[in-house]
Amino acid sequence: MAILNKTDILETITMIADEHLDIRTVTMGISLTDCLDGDAARSCEKIYEKITRSAQRLVPVCEQIQSKYGIPIIHKRISVTPVALAVGASGGDPLLFAKALDRAAEAVGVNFVGGFSALVQKGFSAGDRELIESIPEALAVTERVCSSVNIGSTRTGIHMDAVSLMGEAVRQAAERTADRNCIGAAKLVVFCNAVEDNPFMAGAFHGIGEPDCVINVGVSGPGAVRAAVAQAPKAADLTEVAEIIKKTAFKVTRMGQMVGAEASRELGVPFGIVDLSLAPTPQVGDSVAQLLEEIGIAQAGGCGTTAALAMLNDAVKKGGVMASSSVGGLSGAFIPVSEDAGMIAAAASGALTIEKLEAMTAVCSVGLDMIVIPGDTSAAVISALIADEAAIGMVGGKTTAVRVIPAIGKRVGETLEFGGLLGGGPVMPVSTIDPQVFIARGGRIPAPLQSLKN
Repeated sequence: MAILNKTDILETITMIADEHLDIRTVTMGISLTDCLDGDAARSCEKIYEKITRSAQRLVPVCEQIQSKYGIPIIHKRISVTPVALAVGASGGDPLLFAKALDRAAEAVGVNFVGGFSALVQKGFSAGDRELIESIPEALAVTERVCSSVNIGSTRTGIHMDAVSLMGEAVRQAAERTADRNCIGAAKLVVFCNAVEDNPFMAGAFHGIGEPDCVINVGVSGPGAVRAAVAQAPKAADLTEVAEIIKKTAFKVTRMGQMVGAEASRELGVPFGIVDLSLAPTPQVGDSVAQLLEEIGIAQAGGCGTTAALAMLNDAVKKGGVMASSSVGGLSGAFIPVSEDAGMIAAAASGALTIEKLEAMTAVCSVGLDMIVIPGDTSAAVISALIADEAAIGMVGGKTTAVRVIPAIGKRVGETLEFGGLLGGGPVMPVSTIDPQVFIARGGRIPAPLQSLKN
């Protein structure tokens, strides 16, 4: 790595001190394939033992790196092999596995463990349906467990039977945790084209093609990019703005590369990837929406928002891949409404709608993320939202996802608060036109023609 000059060092210090730059997460991926057992209780014992043994130094090492370099590391997390595999091998109660994961996460001091997951893009195998049906209760009785289900891909199409189940699961997850601001639904993501090395929650899981144990890093930085764009000459054209974003993304990614490499050395496990997604927070200034407004959109959601977001996403990727040969995960710009101060303001004013957000997901990192919807929204409508978003991912050959929170007992215009980085947001209107007949057909939406690439 090239030696940093004084200007680079001072600029990075400013990014950290004033522009909310941080390492959003260091996530240890752990394979559970050697923990599979025909006896569920024995399998859970093996899972607990492996996680606590592999991750016992994760938090101390991250704190050591944070102290050494002065770089905030906000979250330390774990992702594991999709638990549906363990459920299928043992035939046991999925809740036993959820509770084992929760105990292990608490023992090692991480804030979340991801991987209470199933990959059902083409159908259900042993354990898949059982795990999906257990998700609402699992998220209600645990504190740290996050869940994800992949229901489609460009190669396979969209598994509509799974889509129907997930609409029910999202609604029930909110209902089971209604006394805790429906937090269960905030820990559940439904994917199309899920990736195996995503370090961000709630969608992280450790893919079966990954090493036995690996370190993945997720960086942040919308505030730093916004500040860099703000310093550009007012006459700068969009080509110049894109160049500024690229250069800033390069610096942010280099920081993530350094932290990941050091954590890998200290822990004695392989370094996987840097996910260079711009992940916002509810803090003013640390916002993708405000970054888009700095580029020239009067308010996020207005005409031009999708084009500006496409440019931003592309520039971030181009800058990041020049900074590291290990870029992976999702890598782009996240647009979670409740976690982004600018998105919250735009949604509250009516400038940003779910329909506009859906259009934006065609060009950004993930999908309809952390959106609060009315508490009386039906499971069929939620399933239809999932199907729409999955179609964008399937046809576009990109990862898309849905994480919506039915605010039980609340209506459009009211707010739901989670606190912390999950923030809070206004209840946004969603179409109530009944899609039940479409969802009830089930079956599979066939893969698009572009899936035939061999």
